[in-house]
Amino acid sequence: MCGYSNEPLHDVGPAVLRPLMTDLRQARDAAHAIALAALGRDPGPMTTVDSSSHHVYVSSNVVVKIIDAAGHSRLSREIALAPHLPTGVTAPLLDSGRHQLETREVRYACYARMPGATPGMGMPGVDGVTARLLAEEAVQRLHGLHSWTPTADAEQTLGEALDHGGFVSQAALFAEVESLAALDRDGIVPRRLLDGLTAIAERAPAHARVVVPVHADCHWGNWLACDRSVTALLDFEWARFGEPVDDWFFLARFSGPHLETVLDVIAHATTTPLSTLRAQCEVREASYLAADLRIALQRPGAPAQLVADNIRDLEELIVERLWWRQAR
Repeated sequence: MCGYSNEPLHDVGPAVLRPLMTDLRQARDAAHAIALAALGRDPGPMTTVDSSSHHVYVSSNVVVKIIDAAGHSRLSREIALAPHLPTGVTAPLLDSGRHQLETREVRYACYARMPGATPGMGMPGVDGVTARLLAEEAVQRLHGLHSWTPTADAEQTLGEALDHGGFVSQAALFAEVESLAALDRDGIVPRRLLDGLTAIAERAPAHARVVVPVHADCHWGNWLACDRSVTALLDFEWARFGEPVDDWFFLARFSGPHLETVLDVIAHATTTPLSTLRAQCEVREASYLAADLRIALQRPGAPAQLVADNIRDLEELIVERLWWRQAR
C-alpha cells in the first residue's frame, strides 16, 4: 500500500451530481497553474482522478480539487476547516481560492499529496490481519478528532446546518418512512422494507447527539495507508458535530468482509457492547438509505437502476439483517 494513491475519490453522503465543466482542458490547465503557484515550481505531469463531486488532478506531490464557483459549498467547508484540524490527521492545505477560466470561475483547494494508497471501499484484497491493524489505527486517529477542541472559526463551520442524510432523530426517521410510502405510487418498494424501516425507527433514540467533531464520511476510500499503517484521512467536506458512532458506522460498513473485525476493534477501543454498536450503526444506515431512496423517487427520470440499487441495499439491511448476521 505504499507509494501514492491514484484511486478514485468517493462520496457516500447524499447523492450529488458533479457539475461538469464545458472545457475539461481548461480545468487541467488551471490545476497545473494552481499547483505551480502553490509549490513555486513545476509540479510535473498531472493526471485525473475520478470523483463524483469535483475535478481532481494529482501529481507526484500535490492534489488539486476544482469545482465551479457556483457549485456545492462542501469544498468551502473543507477549506475552512483545514487550518484548524488536529496536526497529522489529514493532508496539509497548501493553497485555496478562486481561479478564473476563460468562461467561468472555479474554486480550488491544493493539498500536499500524502504517501500511501487507499484500502478502498470494501477493503478489496486486504487480509484479515491488515484489516485489524488498519482499523486499530483508524480508530485512534478518529479518537483524536473526536477529542479535539475546535477553534471558534472551526466550531462555526462544524455547527453550520448540513443536510447530511444521516440520523438526526427518531421523528425524522419516521417521517422519511412516511415520505417513501407516499412517493412510492407504483409499489416499487416492498412493504416488508417499509415495515422494517419502521421497526428500526421504533428502536432509535429520540435524538442524535451533537457533542464532538466527526468526519462523517470516513469510509475506507477516504483513508490512505502504507505498510499496514494509516497515513491520512481525506475529504472533510461532510465534517460536522455529531457523536463518535457517526464515524464508527462508516468505518465498519464499508470494510467489506472485515465488518465483524472492525466492529470488534471499535467495541474494544470504546468499551461499547457489540449489541449497542450494532443497533447504533443499523439506525444510521437506515437513515442514509431511506434518504437516498426518497431522493431517487423524487427525482424526475431517475435511473431505474439507481432505485433498484437503493432497494437492494435496504434488502441487505432489513431482510438479511446485515448488522446482526454474526451476533451471538
